[in-house]
Amino acid sequence: MHSTLSFSQATTVPTTNYAFHSQSPINLRFCGLRREAFGISILTRSSSGRVRLSTRGRSKRTSASTGNNGTPPKSFDYDLIIIGAGVGGHGAALHAVEKGLKTAIIEGDVVGGTCVNRGCVPSKALLAVSGRMRELQSEHHMKALGLQVSAAGYDRQGVADHANNLASKIRSNLTNSMKAIGVDILTGFGTIVGPQKVKYGKVGFTDNVVTAKDIIIATGSVPFVPKGIEVDGKTVITSDHALKLEFVPDWIAIVGSGYIGLEFSDVYTALGSEMKIALKLCFSTLGLIYAVIETPSWEDLYSLPTAIVTFIEALDQLMPGFDPEISKLAQRVLINPRKIDYHTGITPARDGKPVIVELTDAKTKEHKDTLEVDAALIATGRAPFTYGLGLENINVVTQRGFVPVDERMRVIDANGNLVPHLYCIGDANGKMMLAHAASAQGISVVEQVTGRDHVLNHLSVPAACFTHPEISMVGLTEPQAREKAEKEGFEISVAKTSFKANTKALAENEGEGLAKLIYRPDNGEILGVHIFGLHAADLIHEASNAVALGTRIQDIRFAVHAHPTLSEVLDELFKSAKDVSNMGMFKYFEVFPYIGGSLDYHMHWIQVKAPASTSSPISEPVAAEYQGTSFPSLAIDIDSAAKVGEEIFHVNHGCGYSVLAAVSLFVKLLCCDDKLYV
Repeated sequence: MHSTLSFSQATTVPTTNYAFHSQSPINLRFCGLRREAFGISILTRSSSGRVRLSTRGRSKRTSASTGNNGTPPKSFDYDLIIIGAGVGGHGAALHAVEKGLKTAIIEGDVVGGTCVNRGCVPSKALLAVSGRMRELQSEHHMKALGLQVSAAGYDRQGVADHANNLASKIRSNLTNSMKAIGVDILTGFGTIVGPQKVKYGKVGFTDNVVTAKDIIIATGSVPFVPKGIEVDGKTVITSDHALKLEFVPDWIAIVGSGYIGLEFSDVYTALGSEMKIALKLCFSTLGLIYAVIETPSWEDLYSLPTAIVTFIEALDQLMPGFDPEISKLAQRVLINPRKIDYHTGITPARDGKPVIVELTDAKTKEHKDTLEVDAALIATGRAPFTYGLGLENINVVTQRGFVPVDERMRVIDANGNLVPHLYCIGDANGKMMLAHAASAQGISVVEQVTGRDHVLNHLSVPAACFTHPEISMVGLTEPQAREKAEKEGFEISVAKTSFKANTKALAENEGEGLAKLIYRPDNGEILGVHIFGLHAADLIHEASNAVALGTRIQDIRFAVHAHPTLSEVLDELFKSAKDVSNMGMFKYFEVFPYIGGSLDYHMHWIQVKAPASTSSPISEPVAAEYQGTSFPSLAIDIDSAAKVGEEIFHVNHGCGYSVLAAVSLFVKLLCCDDKLYV
């Protein structure tokens, strides 16, 4: 049977994966909120020292009418109804009950949505297997650890059952967690029929109508399949089919090299059979045909192209959504040494037995190559699942399928007005198509409907790709940061650390990796952090929390990390940032005590808190203590700019040795143009 894989016309792939709809952030310490969240045009300070926010132009107009679809009910069945019981809807429901809201959630399929049933959860089960297989198959890795392992194998059905059982367990956990706190789970497909009114029901049954003071749309997404490609679920598949692991193809073409494509390439290359690959009639990247003889020699087999995975990427580089430097390193580690080849700037044109793919130039449409593969995985992203929601009943028009919302997830109608009491979170709004982003958006909405204004800073939401090694990121890539810096008139700096210098990584024999920090040297703002290496997906959260809280490098570099742990990669990363000066809340001085004789060299930082009021710029004394007995204090007087005034600090020196051969102190001022007298 021949599958069909063709493009009838140029196709636009959604570019919302890990896309940010934000402007320049305002640096409000410990809140992680953005300027546009408040519509701030002026920041003023009262005599009491409190900051007042001018909110002119903050909100869009709220629709005064919703057309001829009736009026809002005077009483409600629920305080909150959520359409969609995926990760986003689940997070919103739990937080709503915690806030005292009577809550219902409508689900037309199964609880857990895409993430639990056809996405994040089962894919991690497969990746857990592929990671162990990859480790056991690496003779060099095992030998370095002093281990001897016989040939590793796997049971395909057992692996598939592991993924399915995990999804079933998590789905059950989510269902039980909502039932336990009193969330009503309403089964059926939800449709908005008017203001604050939703109907739901199953096909062939009478619909039920319920009302709520507020409604959240959380319907998620489905695999995006470009026009002209026919998915048969057998040889031309999406991630939904691939997660079932009904078979492991000898050679698979993966269309798209984003998160989904990379993770499945990790699975297939770990579980695939190189011998079977070598015995098939294949096409190399140059289009040369190799005829396999009936009884090939080992030399013949070794010389044959043995790619298990072929990437087909329409853009000019692999992994286009990642920081370019991380992409380059990841390609060297995840793609080049493995049985993977790739074509960039290429789109598939058609297929045949079982899948014959003709490759054409994405720009000129010129024929480039032909591939005969066993299967094709379409991993071109996700598309919002918003059809049939009844948005026309409230005058809402989707944009490429996405529900338009503002920074508070409030739905915007066709006239640019806010639809009262209606919100949309997660993949359906396209702001950031990640399950945990959907949950965070849902929690933010609940905060708003319960009287506490809250805006999620999407630049603080981390993302991860669970390959081996993993990739993670938060904030801006280096090109994005440089573009922002050029527009807003500031400089950026980049700091990097290697996993090769980390004790724990070396103990695991996993020293391949890089951590990268993009920041503003003038004020220490963290613009982006990118990690490639062992457990990168776990390490990124220290950086993402720092971005969310507005923590500066001057602060976070004081954090203490257990030794030896992988977390020290970030510890070294933040400490390696250079030329950071504080422009506001803190002043810092770098103190280098050189202790002569046999004493060790130390480096310490003294943190000096700024005054609470600009009218009284006297800060608190801060002491830095060295190990051992205290010596008489050394006073340091600082004559700052006139507006800052005089500040006095004390540095206590101590030493565990009975004899102090020599002590010298070098103090480097890191902020403003203050003069220092010692």
